[in-house]
Amino acid sequence: MAEYWPYVVIIVAGFLATDLWRWLGVVAGNRLQEGSEALYWVRAVATSLVMAVTAKLIVFPTGVLEHSPLWLRLAATAIGFGAFLAGGQRIIVGVLVSLGVLGAGLALL
Repeated sequence: MAEYWPYVVIIVAGFLATDLWRWLGVVAGNRLQEGSEALYWVRAVATSLVMAVTAKLIVFPTGVLEHSPLWLRLAATAIGFGAFLAGGQRIIVGVLVSLGVLGAGLALL
């Protein structure tokens, strides 16, 4: 049993770092009104965090994307965003078109 203690520590630390805060967010979120300023702030922060991670992946990629040119990554992003808007703001359309452009560009390079 002593050899498993690092895994127990990882599980407990992972829970405390993520799930505990998610549950607290659910409890606090249920008390917020739909049009409240606090909820608008939470949405703005969440959206900005997602966009920051996305921008980091585009500008400073790792793995296979690291070998792709910046212009291809930016073009795939712009074309995917255009498809997202033209497709009725469906996320799956934007993601699939971006992946298609990026995949085609990498295959042609």
